[in-house]
This record gives sequence, C-alpha cells and structure tokens, in this order.
Amino acid sequence: MQKLSLTQSLGQKLSPQQIQFIKLLQVPTAELETRVEEELEINPALEEGKEEKEPDENSETDLDEEPLQNEEVDIEDYLNEDDYAGYKMQGDGNYNKDEEDREIPIGSGTSLHEQLISQLGFLKLDERQTIIGRQLIGSIESDGYIRRELEAILNDLAFSQNIETSIEELEEILKKIQNFEPSGIAARNLKECLLLQLERKENQSSEVVLAYKIIDTNFNEFTKKHYDKIIKKLGIEDEEEFKEAVNVITKLNPKPGGTTDSLVKTHYLTPDFILVNNNGKMELSLNSRNAPELRISRSYSDMFQSYSKSDKKDKKLKETVSFVKQKLDAAKWFIDAIKQRQQTLLNTMNAIIEFQYDFFLDGDESKLKPMILKHIAEKINMDISTISRVANSKAIQTEFGIYPLKYFFSEGISTDSGEDVSSREVKLKLKEFIDNENKLKPLSDDKLEKLLNEEGYNIARRTVAKYREQLNIPVARLRKELK
Repeated sequence: MQKLSLTQSLGQKLSPQQIQFIKLLQVPTAELETRVEEELEINPALEEGKEEKEPDENSETDLDEEPLQNEEVDIEDYLNEDDYAGYKMQGDGNYNKDEEDREIPIGSGTSLHEQLISQLGFLKLDERQTIIGRQLIGSIESDGYIRRELEAILNDLAFSQNIETSIEELEEILKKIQNFEPSGIAARNLKECLLLQLERKENQSSEVVLAYKIIDTNFNEFTKKHYDKIIKKLGIEDEEEFKEAVNVITKLNPKPGGTTDSLVKTHYLTPDFILVNNNGKMELSLNSRNAPELRISRSYSDMFQSYSKSDKKDKKLKETVSFVKQKLDAAKWFIDAIKQRQQTLLNTMNAIIEFQYDFFLDGDESKLKPMILKHIAEKINMDISTISRVANSKAIQTEFGIYPLKYFFSEGISTDSGEDVSSREVKLKLKEFIDNENKLKPLSDDKLEKLLNEEGYNIARRTVAKYREQLNIPVARLRKELK
C-alpha cells in the first residue's frame, strides 16, 4: 500500500550571485578581460567607465527603492529563480561542481612583446625611463635577442622620441629588462643569454657555478666542444662534476623568445598581483587588468523607472519591465562580483605574504614555511575551497620573478628539534645528496632516508621516493654510470 508523507530537511543551495562570484574568482587575469567583454556584449545595462555618483535618497531614479513593490505588479510576479538561467554566467545557471573545481591553467596567450611591456610597468619607472624601456623591448627579435647596437637605439631615441640618453643609462635599463620572464630574454648574444639563465637558477649548486664559469671564461672552446682544453684551463679534477655542468648548460634555452615558425604558441605567465618591497614593507597591488571600470547604464535605469510608473496591467509592458529589471540586476550583480573578487584576491594574497614574509624579503626558497590552504583560510576566515580557487590559477610578480601562488603551499616535515620545515627544503637537501653521490654507486631510497634522518628530518622511505619522483629523478639503478 502506497503512502504519502512530508519530510523536512535542511540543504544548502548556491544563489545565482554566489555562482557568479565563484566563476569569476577562479578566472585568471589573462582571461578576465574576455569575460568582461562577453558580459558587456550580452547586457546592454552594463557599461564601461567609472561609477557615477549615487543619486540622493529621494531621487526617483534610485533603483534600491524598488517602486514596483507598492504597485499592482510585484517583482515576484515576473522574476523568479528560473529566469536566471537566461543570464549568461559562464555556465548559464547550470551549476556543475566538477566543472567549477577543475584546474585552470595559468598561462595566457599574450605575445612576447605584450608580456614584456606588462612587466615593464612593474618597475615603477618614470615616464622618460619607460619610453627608453619600451624602445629596448621594441628592439627584441622574435627569438628573444636584441641584436641592434645600443648606439643605434640611442640614436633612435634622440630622433624619434626626442630623448637624449647615454649608453650607460641604456645598459642600466636593459639589465632590468633582462630580469624579466622568460629567463634569458633581451640578451645581445648567445653567451649573455646562457649566463643570464644560469644567474637565475634558484639552486646555485656546484655544477651550476661551474657551468657559469665555463661559459663566462671558455665560451668559444665550449661551442667547439674542446672539453679537454676547458678541463685543463680551469684545473678541473672531478670529470663527473664537469659532465654535470655541461649537462646543465645543454638544458638551457638558446631561444628564450621562441620562434615565429613554431607550431606551438608560447604561453607566458601573466601575474595577478604586483609586490614591491619598500625597505621591508610589502606593498601589494592588483594587476590593473583585474580592476575593470564598470557601471550601470543610466539610460537603462531611467527606462526602468519610467516603465515602473506606467500601467502594470498591460501584459507586454509587464514583459518589458521584467526584461529591463533582469538586465539591471544582472549588471549590478556582475559589478559587485568583480569588486568582491578583487577584495578576496587581495585578502588572500596579503595573508600569504604575511605567512611567508621571510621568503618575500629576499626570495630565498629555504625560508618558505610549511603552508596549506587551511592556514590561509583560518587567517582570513574564509572557506578552504575559496582559497583553493584563488591559489589554483593566480600568480604574483615579485622583484625576483613571477611565481604561481601554488608555489607557496607545501606540506610540512617535522625535525628532531620539534620544528616544522617545508617539504621544499627537504627536496633541496634530497637533490643535494643525489647531486653529490658517487654515480658508480648511486644512493638507494633507503640510504637517502637514513641520510635525511641523520640531518634531523623525520621522513619515511616512501616519502623519499615520492619527493624523488616529483623532482623527476630516476631510481638508483637508472642513475648508475659505467666507468
């Protein structure tokens, strides 16, 4: 026998505004402009430009008064939850958790010159220096090199920009540009390109130092593969270390700008945040592309007020009022979601900077503390999933390079002293052991575990294997070399 019964249950359902915010939060800066352009196209009630001054409280055009509530037609008569599906929210109202949680790549399709001009803005140069920087960037060829003589660029500035400068000043600004991404950019020749990349290596191990010395003092011999001459001239006794140094050099990129005939389009990291260290005070700002100026169309607002005072019994007029009100609400939601996105980004990044302050002072990787999403979520009283969306697809420009936010999150390993250290620190120590091992008898994971334990790191063999794999280092038997 069938029975009907009523049950009451509690459930949580995301509002369209919340979905709007979630979608915008996980969009990286490189894609935000496109998203804003799409919204401007589909919603005539949304315009570009600074928000106009709010009307007086008694103004008839104040949208917040919702004059329809005192008339025959209430907002509920024509605007219900199903109507939101017609408003494009990068998912058309169909909330898909799998789609929401998927990882968004950070790379953007901007051209090399656009990316370099963007990074130039982070240097806070004066107008004159910026023009010089733009001239230098404009002289960079598609493969990433500046082959024009600085004397010729100096003359160009004098004739075309009416700027008198010197070779010394050009060199000074060029060095700043050579610190941009990608590493090795704006070099004047292959030797300088390789040296720039070696200087930027995070781990200045013995083989990296030797590689720099080889290129700096014996570049011609290296290009001709006169290795015996190099070993003799530099007095190198350990041939294994020399081989490692050569291996480091051969992995460098001789064409940091890519090539125009490449089938694969190069993607460059676009930072969402810009961080400047002002004598120990961290000054954080959003990439200007994260803060589009948007406003509600005054003509649409006036149109709504006019319609709302008309006879509401006319069916076509009711439909018109419904359409206009829906577009105005959609525009307001979008503007609010953009503002909320900006504030959430800044709150999250400020918390990360505060947590990893020692690292941001000088970029020393060993100073990174163990940090997980929960740490930041608790610090700013937000949900872990929100922090994950921010960290998943965002990057920050610092004075020592561009870093994806994921870089600052790592698990912790306890030490004998009871302190927690970053897993990144343990990986550096692990790599150091493997780099210095006897390649005729490479260290097994068991031996590496014992060495790390002796250094005070409480780590299991399976964790050693996991970290080794993350470093793309093969097992001991594959690292073994013959005499």
